[in-house]
Amino acid sequence: MPVIGFHNSHEQVHPAALLDAVRHAEEVGFTAAMCSDHLTPWNPRQGESGFAWSWLGAAMATTSLPFGAVNAPGQRYHPVIVAQAIATLGAMFPGRFWVALGSGEAMNEHVTGGTWPRKDVRDARLRECVDVIRRLLAGEEVSHDGLVTVDRATIYTLPDPQPALIGPAVSVDTARRHADWADGLVTINQPHDKLREMVAAYRDAGGQGDLILQVHVSWDPDPDRALAIAHDQWRSNVFPPPLCWDLDSPEAFEQASTHVTPEDMHGPVRVSADLGQHAAWIAEYLELGFDQVYLHHVGKEQRPFLDAFGERVLPQLDPERPGPVAAIDPPGPAENRRPRVEPVPAP
Repeated sequence: MPVIGFHNSHEQVHPAALLDAVRHAEEVGFTAAMCSDHLTPWNPRQGESGFAWSWLGAAMATTSLPFGAVNAPGQRYHPVIVAQAIATLGAMFPGRFWVALGSGEAMNEHVTGGTWPRKDVRDARLRECVDVIRRLLAGEEVSHDGLVTVDRATIYTLPDPQPALIGPAVSVDTARRHADWADGLVTINQPHDKLREMVAAYRDAGGQGDLILQVHVSWDPDPDRALAIAHDQWRSNVFPPPLCWDLDSPEAFEQASTHVTPEDMHGPVRVSADLGQHAAWIAEYLELGFDQVYLHHVGKEQRPFLDAFGERVLPQLDPERPGPVAAIDPPGPAENRRPRVEPVPAP
C-alpha cells in the first residue's frame, strides 16, 4: 500500500497547533509524517520557527507514526549534535525515524556568523558530515579535521536499527551525487519529466532505498480561496536554486516575491478545490515510482485539509481503506497494480 504522509511545516504553524495537527492526521488515516527544521520562516507572514527536535520527541511519543525530518549539518548544527539527536530518537522509537541531510540555505545558517560557502564547498562539507554521523551511529570514536572539526566524539546511546540517512535533492546533479551515500532520495513536486530524470540519475548511479516526495498542495472548497492561500503563504517559495539557497532573511524572500502573481503558484503548488483532482495528482506521483508521498498543505490552518483529504482523498489511493471505492486496473501481477482514481467532486 502507498505511504501517504503529512508534512509538518514549522515555519507556518505554532508547534502546539502542529502537534495537534499531526495527531489528527493519524486519526484520519495518514500513515507517516515528516517535518522541516528551520530557524526562520520563508516570509514574515508565515511567522513561526518551532524547534524541530523538541517537537519530534513529543510527536513521536503521542502518535504511532513513522517520522522523517530534514536537517542541514555543518554550520548551524555540528554533526556530532545531529548524530546524538538522531541516535536518541532512534533509540526511543526503533524503526520509526529517518532524516534527510542537506547542504542548507543561508536564511537558516548565516546566524552563526560564519561565511556562507559556495555550493561546491557546502556539498563537500555535507559529505564530511554524513561520514561523521554514520561513524558515530555505528558506535565509533570519531576525530576529523576538514571542513568540520571533530575531536574524539562518541555516542553512547545508540539506535537499533540505525535510522536511514536520506539524500534531499531538487536537481538531477544533486540526486546523482547522493547515490553513493544515501539510504534513499527525497525531493519536492516538480514537472514529471524532471522527476523522472532525477529518479533515473539516482538509480543509475547506484542509489538505493525509498524514493520520497514532498508535495505542496493548497485546497479549499472555494477555488479562489485555495489560490489565495497558496499566493499568501507560499509565493516566496517559487524560486529555483541558487536564489533560494542564497537569500538570507524572510524580508529578502518577501521582497523577491513582490512580482509573483497568483497564477504563478500553479506548478510549485498543486492548487485545486477538487479533491478528485488532488487524488489524481498523487496517483500520478505514485506511478512515477515514489514509495512515500508527503502532503504539505501550504495554508496555516491544517484541520480542514486533514479532514477533507482523510475522508475523500486517501480512500481513493488505498483500495483496502474504508471510504469511496477506487477503481482498480484489470487483474495482473500485484506489484503492477495501482488505483485508477475516479474524480470526486468537491463537497
